[in-house]
Amino acid sequence: MGSTPILSNANGPGSARVLFVGEAPGRLGAALTGRPFDGDTSGRRFESLLAAAGLAREGVFITNAVLCLPLSASGNNRRPTASEQANCRPWLRATIEAVNPGLVVAMGSVALTAVHRIEAHTLAVRDAGSEPLPWFGRRLAAVYHPGARAQVHRSWAQQLADWQAIGAWLRSGTAGESAASG
Repeated sequence: MGSTPILSNANGPGSARVLFVGEAPGRLGAALTGRPFDGDTSGRRFESLLAAAGLAREGVFITNAVLCLPLSASGNNRRPTASEQANCRPWLRATIEAVNPGLVVAMGSVALTAVHRIEAHTLAVRDAGSEPLPWFGRRLAAVYHPGARAQVHRSWAQQLADWQAIGAWLRSGTAGESAASG
């Protein structure tokens, strides 16, 4: 593969047992602060959702499907293209392998597509809150992206419940067993 993972304290500890995958850096958040999901609405919502799961930012690793900042012609965030996602796949794979978490959480459809490019899975965003499935020698869970637009498809209360379910799963004996087998 030849790609060196991008590991930084800004992303979290390299020994985290949970790794979150978002879409791409945001122009009002990570592009300014250097930390994924920090300094903007998505970041504030992410912090609230982490708390609902009983997790702290300092204990999880956070990365994105695409490491560049995809912007539209007018300078706004845009969805990463398929080629941008394909170009970043080796970096994402190397990062997951280096951190070696027991659980990977894909936040939104772009993240689910990105991890599918590493190893096929059957999860969809609509499976948010369900038990994580075996994937790539670890477990994979799906949640909605923490951006405000997600509320069009899933209420804030439902999103909180999804993250609480992830937290409950992590605290169960099952989580430790699957992390050990990964």
